[in-house]
Parts: sequence; structure tokens; C-alpha cells
Amino acid sequence: MGLFMARKKQKQLTAAQAAKARKKRKSRKKKRIAILVLEVFILALLLGTVYVMAKYNKFQTVTIDKDEIEINDGVSQEGYMTVALFGGDSRDGQLEEGTHADTIIIASVDNQTKEIRMASIYRDAFVQQEDRSYHKANQAYFRGGPKEAINMLNRNLDLDIEDYATVDFKALVDTIDLLGGLDIEIKEEEVQYMNEFLQETADVAGTEANFISHSGEQHLDGAQAVTYARIRSTEGGDYTRTERQRLVIEKLFEKVIHTNLSTINEIIDTVFPQVSTSFTLAELIELAAGMTKYELGESAGFPFEKTDGSYQSVGSIVIALGMEENVEELHEFLYPNEEKYYPSKTVSQISADISYLTGVVRPADMEEYLKSQEALEEESGDEENKSDSGVPIISGLEEEE
Repeated sequence: MGLFMARKKQKQLTAAQAAKARKKRKSRKKKRIAILVLEVFILALLLGTVYVMAKYNKFQTVTIDKDEIEINDGVSQEGYMTVALFGGDSRDGQLEEGTHADTIIIASVDNQTKEIRMASIYRDAFVQQEDRSYHKANQAYFRGGPKEAINMLNRNLDLDIEDYATVDFKALVDTIDLLGGLDIEIKEEEVQYMNEFLQETADVAGTEANFISHSGEQHLDGAQAVTYARIRSTEGGDYTRTERQRLVIEKLFEKVIHTNLSTINEIIDTVFPQVSTSFTLAELIELAAGMTKYELGESAGFPFEKTDGSYQSVGSIVIALGMEENVEELHEFLYPNEEKYYPSKTVSQISADISYLTGVVRPADMEEYLKSQEALEEESGDEENKSDSGVPIISGLEEEE
């Protein structure tokens, strides 16, 4: 009996030891799997970083000394990142000074919601330049490249922009073609001008010009879509052109976030050499990591209330009906969650200067004023003496000696 109990006890001990050994082996196996997964994850991160680093040298990177960036006293858009986007009219890939920025867009990114809002700055908007003279908005890029253009935007609009990206015609054409084209509604009056300027766009991009024969929704290739975005000869002039530009960007954004990796890779290899930017490698990796979370929100043109005019040798200009009030509206639009914005002394002075130089002042009741102008336009039917915004054209303005 004693021998039987001893054997039973030994058997139980052996079984317990075997179970413990199995558990230990299982634990070691789990650890090995966990370590393997971690190693694979780290390897993937390293490969991704190496991949982005390999592609980064394709950019035309421009380092802008932050000390040279002008930001008005007290200006800081907490919770947002604001970026300047420029579209150059270069035919030879030149993206620095000496190139006119026909497209000037401010993009605000809400760091929490990831919503992106865009505001087009009209190229002919009358603003203060770096030397404190007044000229068209696109003159800043021509004079001093992206740095001077950023400073122009910051000074006139109370912004805190530090980074930018610039593309030319060909980069946009190539991107759209690689994405398979865009579906856009073409109006009857746009057909003529698309065909008129299509060959020029195609020649610059080194591609074929496929002319269109009718209006309506169409699938546009790169040259067609970029030509569409460049039209300024229809009713509305530059105002409707900026609307077309924002529409093309919206269509592009929708396609990019849903495209496959191989196409993205091809776009990087083909288009990035045609892009000039101040973003660092680390910043681009961070932006790319959250790309699918971004959402494109509303877009608008600036100034909101405006009139057309001319000024000395500058030529035709877009004059804000109260620069200060328009900047307030811009902040409400770009930063909906921002605390109450109050214009800086710099913006207030610029607003006063523009009114003095042009003789254009903001009506006391803007809404009532615009209604009266629309009613007057309908009664007279005199389209030639009205701007596209429904406000009388101010012409022949001269600076006092």
C-alpha cells in the first residue's frame, strides 16, 4: 500500500513537472512570437523611413531661416497648421524668384479634426510688399520667391505661415494623368477657352493636346484639367478661375487618398522633382502617416468683399472693401475654433493705407450696399460698369504726390 502511494505521488509530481515545462515552453514561444512581431514592425518602420528618405532627395528643398519669417506681434493660430501653396507659371521648372505665382492658396489644417480649409488669394489683390510699397499679391513671389511671398501673406493677413509647397503646370499635368484623369462639369462658355489655351499647356507639359467638342461632365486628362483651372476669360475673370483651381485640387485630393501604393510611388518619382518645398523629411513623414485621416472642408476666395480698380503702373487690381474686416472674416473661415480674433496694428495700418491710396472705403452697411448694387445692375443692365462682384469698378486711381 505504501509502495502504491509512493508511485502515485511520484506520478503526480512527474505530471506537474511536465505541465510546468509545457507552460514554460509555451511562454517562451509567445515571447519569441512577440519579439518576432516587434522586429517585423520595427523593420517595417525602418524600411518605410528609408523609403521616404530615398524619395526625399527628389524634392527641390528650400531651407527658410525661421528668423527671416515675419509674423505680426501677438499672432499665433493655436491648434492649427497653416501652409502656403503656390502654383507657378514657369515653363522651364524654375520655382524660385522670377516666377509669378498665378495660384496662391492658404491651407489651414485643424490638428484635432484633420479638416483642411482652403482660401485662394486673388493674384491681383492689392497688398503691402516687403519694401512697404503696394502691389499685386503675386508680385511678392516674383520679387523674392517663397520667403517673400510667405512674409507678404503673414503681414497682410495676420498669419503664422512658416512652410510652403510650389508646383508648376507640368507637375499638375503629370499628377492628374498618373491618377487617371478627373471628372469635371464643363460649361458651354468654357469650351472655347479650354481649346484656345490647351495646346500651350500640352506643349509645356510635353504631352498631347486632346481638344474637346462639347460641354457637360467630362473625363479630363492632365493637360485638359490644368487648362480648365487656368481659364480667366469667362464671366467672373480671376474670381471664377480660383474657384476652378480649388475644384481641381478637391478632385485631386479625393483621388490621391484612395489610390494604390504603386501609383503613389510613380507620382513621387515623376512629380516630386517638380515640387519646391520647405518641409523637412521628419515633417513629411509625419504628414504622410496621417494622410488618410485628413478631410477636405470648405474653400473660399479672398478678399470676400471686393471691387476692381487700377493703380498707377501696377495696372488692374482687386481692392478689399475694408482690408481689416476682410481679414477678420478670413480668420473666422480658416480657424472656426480659434478664440475671438482681433486685427493687429499692422493689419489695421495696411487697411488704412489701402483706403487712402485707392479712395475705396467699406460701406457702413455692407449687406445692404451689395443688395442695392445688384438691384441697380438689374435695372440698368449695364454690365460694362460693374465688377464681377456686383460692386462698381474704381478706375484711374493715382497715388498722391
